[in-house]
Amino acid sequence: MNWETVIGLEIHTQLATQSKIFSGERTRYGAEPNTQACLVDLGYPGVLPVLNGKAVAMAVKFGLAIGATIERRSVFARKNYFYPDLPKGYQISQYELPIVSRGSVVIRLDDGSQKRVGITRAHLEEDAGKSLHETLKDRTGIDLNRAGTPLLEIVSEPELGSAAEAAAYMRKIHQLVRYLGICDGNMQEGSFRCDANISVRPSGDTELGTRTELKNLNSFRYVEKAIEFEIERQIDVLEDGGKVVLETRLYDSDKDETRPMRAKEEANDYRYFPDPDLLPLELDQALLDSIKESMPELPWEKEERFATDYGLNPVDIQILTASSEGAAFFEASAAGLAGNFELAANWNKGELRAALNRDGLTITDSPVGGADLNSLLRRISDGTISGKTAKEVFEAMWAGEGDADEIIEARSLQQITDVAALEKVVRQVVADNPEQAEQYRGGKQKLLGFFVGQVMQATGSKANPAEVNKLLRAKLDADEN
Repeated sequence: MNWETVIGLEIHTQLATQSKIFSGERTRYGAEPNTQACLVDLGYPGVLPVLNGKAVAMAVKFGLAIGATIERRSVFARKNYFYPDLPKGYQISQYELPIVSRGSVVIRLDDGSQKRVGITRAHLEEDAGKSLHETLKDRTGIDLNRAGTPLLEIVSEPELGSAAEAAAYMRKIHQLVRYLGICDGNMQEGSFRCDANISVRPSGDTELGTRTELKNLNSFRYVEKAIEFEIERQIDVLEDGGKVVLETRLYDSDKDETRPMRAKEEANDYRYFPDPDLLPLELDQALLDSIKESMPELPWEKEERFATDYGLNPVDIQILTASSEGAAFFEASAAGLAGNFELAANWNKGELRAALNRDGLTITDSPVGGADLNSLLRRISDGTISGKTAKEVFEAMWAGEGDADEIIEARSLQQITDVAALEKVVRQVVADNPEQAEQYRGGKQKLLGFFVGQVMQATGSKANPAEVNKLLRAKLDADEN
């Protein structure tokens, strides 16, 4: 039997506020356990939550970016369940009336095709604490620093048809929230993670199969691998005559398998009801207008502009606009290089990226800034140095030896562009290699590279390669005649 997969993702995005969603406690990562949890976060009797306005603005920003409906009136509810890291016994979330609904994003697949994926809703909620199993022998520790951290839960329509599509969608949302500045996207710290709802059904059926939910996937690679395993597991169960059980499962990356965690809860299990301590959230038009005016250039808008302004190919554009920081770096490095933007693109993708990867740095930590690289690329463009010499200069810049012009001057790396001087060297090289010259004239055109190498060696790699090629061809062809 042929099967088709139906996948929906619930992405939990930690909003980049300095304080929690209902209290003034800090959200700094890495603090000592239980040092960033106040009485509001712990749910002590008599305390009242106060909504963080910045979290609201960030949710609205996301809604505007995906073309969604921003609900002028939304409601917070209590989601009741018992878990050791949830001291109140309930989580404040949004249920029937979320702040954002009915949006979409377009993802690009590996074959170059595009697919629009619907987003059902995005709602505000607070995070729970964290259970620590690894650090305490035979005991479980509870760290409540995360309790009350603001989250935007982004729920897709069940429109993803493969693990690859799910990973592509997750990457798109990750890129978007970072462009918007509403989340740092740090998956290792838990700032961006997702739950995946997966079911399979016979091809052509319209009724959804029984789903399972994979919890807390925090890397693109694990999302893809976990979903692939779960799809195969469900198909095997059904083809063996069994039934898929509605349950929550965990992915074990060491064993590359999923395993049961608990029976899957439904909405009625959580006994949602409006939180009596929080009034409905009502947004006025002035607030919406001010947020709209503060919107940055979105990833797909930047892609279109890069194609128009720089004439780059789609693959390069995808690489250069993957992050807003990387795109800004490219633009700084390409300033004033009209007609030679491909040079800037190649250096951003090549030497720069290789150096960052080698030293384990991000683009924002680069010791060579965008303007610094631009000064180097200008010296390649105006013929002061060759591309090969530029790599030597770049490494010296990376090591902190100065800017491009200082290093070029200190090391006497300027190209020889004096035609008369180069002609003299070319004549000598051809005269010293009569056998190769005769073979070149006999049709072995590839020997031109040999002559170029000899000239570069004779000039200490300072000769202008383009001028050398031109002079060698002229000399060799003239001698033939």
